[in-house]
Amino acid sequence: MYASLSRLRQSATAAHVLPLAVFMAMTGVVGWLRIENSELPWYQRAPEHWLYPVQTVLVGVMLVYFARHYRLAPWRGIGLGIVLGILGILFWIAPAWVYQRMQAAGISLPQWVSWFGMEDRSVGFDPGVLSDWPVWQKAGIGMRFVRMVIVVPLIEELFWRGFLMRYVAAGDRDWKQVPFGEPSWKVYIIVTTLVMLAHNPSDYLGAFVWGSLVYFVAVRTRSLAACVVMHAVGNLVLGLYILQTRQWGFW
Repeated sequence: MYASLSRLRQSATAAHVLPLAVFMAMTGVVGWLRIENSELPWYQRAPEHWLYPVQTVLVGVMLVYFARHYRLAPWRGIGLGIVLGILGILFWIAPAWVYQRMQAAGISLPQWVSWFGMEDRSVGFDPGVLSDWPVWQKAGIGMRFVRMVIVVPLIEELFWRGFLMRYVAAGDRDWKQVPFGEPSWKVYIIVTTLVMLAHNPSDYLGAFVWGSLVYFVAVRTRSLAACVVMHAVGNLVLGLYILQTRQWGFW
């Protein structure tokens, strides 16, 4: 078993793919564990509040385990990443913000507008489930930010930009020999479309625009660090917006 783990640790492909694969698998388990019954304890009716912290720690350990394979440098284009991270996430949340205002004004909208992100986002990861345990509630929110500002930007950018962009561009080459940020319309269309499809339909527009902006940062700066920082800043702004507006569906 030790030999198998050692070989796995030597694989650059595993290092870039496995953390996101494990993360997504654990996220998918939440629906199986949840029991819709308000009389049950929080850990049965809202298992995400204990599973996500476990997920964050586990995937964080995986990132450390595979750290030898990750190359974020050069550390350039960080300012561009910060600016586009803010603009990208504002574009993502804008349709739901408009929807809220229109609903408050009594304006009804057809169902199809949800495909453009215009829908209610009040149902989701609600820290209020832990309101009777203030310490755990604060810890849960803290871990949620660790998850979305540190872990998620790393595992997603390592996979989408650090691995998949180069893998699609590689052709007959070893993907590791493909320079990071090598421009290609084929790569842009395939990777950005897959990023979009990895989200819920109501987030397709936001995810496509976001994926396009991160692709631009990747080819403009040739820096994976800039992409990670962009993702981290965008998620930080999103998290603060969620806490302010209680739009838990954006978690």
